[in-house]
Amino acid sequence: MGSLTDIAETDRRVIVLALARMVGAAGNSFLIVVLPLYITSDVVDIEGLLGAEIGVGAAAVTLTEPLLIGIVLSLFGFLNSLSQPFTGRLSDRVGRRRPFVLAGILLLGTASGLYTVATSYPVLVALRAVQGLGAALIIPATVALVNEYAASDTDRGGNFGVYNTFRLIGFGFGPVLAGAVVEAGPYDLSAVGLPVLDGFDAAFVAACAGAYLSFTLVFFLVRDADVEAEAGDDVSIRVRGEDRLLDPVFTLGLATVAMGACIALFATLQNQVNVRLDQAPIWFGAQFAAVTIANVIFQVPVGRASDRIGRRPFLLAGFVLLVPTTLLQGIVTEPALMMLVRLGQGIAVACVFAPSLALAGDLAREGESGTTLSVLTMGFGFGVALGPLASGWLYGFGFVVPFAVGAAAAALGLVAVFTQVEETLDVGDEPSAAPGAD
Repeated sequence: MGSLTDIAETDRRVIVLALARMVGAAGNSFLIVVLPLYITSDVVDIEGLLGAEIGVGAAAVTLTEPLLIGIVLSLFGFLNSLSQPFTGRLSDRVGRRRPFVLAGILLLGTASGLYTVATSYPVLVALRAVQGLGAALIIPATVALVNEYAASDTDRGGNFGVYNTFRLIGFGFGPVLAGAVVEAGPYDLSAVGLPVLDGFDAAFVAACAGAYLSFTLVFFLVRDADVEAEAGDDVSIRVRGEDRLLDPVFTLGLATVAMGACIALFATLQNQVNVRLDQAPIWFGAQFAAVTIANVIFQVPVGRASDRIGRRPFLLAGFVLLVPTTLLQGIVTEPALMMLVRLGQGIAVACVFAPSLALAGDLAREGESGTTLSVLTMGFGFGVALGPLASGWLYGFGFVVPFAVGAAAAALGLVAVFTQVEETLDVGDEPSAAPGAD
């Protein structure tokens, strides 16, 4: 009940933006399940690509079905993450967030609809690239809005907790619905004057509809905060700190890469995990979703608590928990234990996500929220894109190796946060007004 009360007390603008992102995230996450099935179906012609080699000599790579799928899925993450510093800086310079969000949603939704006529692999790659650029327009602008809507520093963590909760609900449950939509096809819509849709086309149309519904919510109900545009031309990321080796936001960005990779290692190894744990595929789906479920439950209370207690205690606790919960995924041999470990990893992520965004928001200068917060969103997106590729390669050295490497990266993240990131919230002072607060 406490979490529901916290949500009800949140700025209405944050809730509307969070709901819009939830709908959009659900539609986009459809594609995580649908695209691999679509690529391996009879609809898309990949026979001419299978077995071909790209590269020269020892660097040559043979194209396989899993690699072709991985390229399409990872391309989105890489383009999305690497473009965010530029789109975040541009939104700071313009002094507007809403046009970037709307343009990005249109790119995502339109590309989702165009999958219905895409029957060649290069076209799929191009559409996924467009969606990656669309997401790069959306993410820095939305987190900047959430930051700028905070009435004071002690509202910021709660705002990000609510925003992330709704976004994760959409992202977590979208794949579940996508599988059901594909399996239930084809759909005879002749009664309403529409053609028959197979399961794939129905899923693509649903993803497109979700994006356009999100566009409608943002267009009519979301407005920019009253913040002066002060960003300059420099799109570089501040690396060196003023009194420490590394800038605290850059440090959190690096640590967030490790966190994103840790939670994404699991995704590539579905068949291997099921064989190792001697479990049905439904177990893997539940274990995969466990991280999201834990995030949904804990994001809001952690965000609110970080406004009272401070950001740093949760960041350190999150990375302390992330190390063993990542390593244990390569060790446990029981389905129920894997579920518990994945839930624990979700709690770790919840402890890091909202407090890290809030801390970066605390440090962001007026009019530069997009640039500052994009360092974290870029890091997370890059880690999520890197994780599946890394686990697919590292698995060749042994099942536990991807998770051991991930745990080591999380440990390095813990050391970096402990030594380079200071508390930004003086909980003993009265709340200070945030830039641009109404």
